[in-house]
Amino acid sequence: MAKRKLKKQNCAFCAKEITTRNDLGINIKLLGESTKSYYCLDCLAEYFECTVQDIIDKIEEFKSDGCELFS
Repeated sequence: MAKRKLKKQNCAFCAKEITTRNDLGINIKLLGESTKSYYCLDCLAEYFECTVQDIIDKIEEFKSDGCELFS
């Protein structure tokens, strides 16, 4: 299965550039495919009231499940 092409985005809150496929993928996975606002890991963790490590653990979980949004 071919990987989806993901476009670089800037964090909707702090404007930091989101450059990695994993950071973009977790936004899509947690916020939905139709999301128009993307967040860096720090701001995403704040939005979900969890730690950045919690987000990273979720990324690893989705990667091990074979989700095509992650590298």
